[in-house]
Amino acid sequence: MNKYRWFSAHLGCSLCLSIALAGCVVVPDQRHYAGGVVMVAPPPPRVEVIGVPPVPGYVWLGGYWNWTGDRHEWVAGHWSAPHPGRHWVAHQWVRQGDGWRMKPGHWER
Repeated sequence: MNKYRWFSAHLGCSLCLSIALAGCVVVPDQRHYAGGVVMVAPPPPRVEVIGVPPVPGYVWLGGYWNWTGDRHEWVAGHWSAPHPGRHWVAHQWVRQGDGWRMKPGHWER
């Protein structure tokens, strides 16, 4: 086979493969995550050693389970400066249908 036929054959195969792959769609794993709802219940909270605040008056923001796309991952708690006139509302997982949705922690009046 001369080099031009070889090139034409490989070019043709490459074009066919490119066209075939253009139609591929990656579908998220619906068994675990669908539209903000995680289908896997979070594990029980971990026990954290809180200790003494680094500065008097600091507030402990407890750890929580975060969904990382394919599993729950623990985010450790930490000390934070207080927000005058506000209190910390912790992260929480709430049941929604057959799954769970996380309500992020936030400072509230």
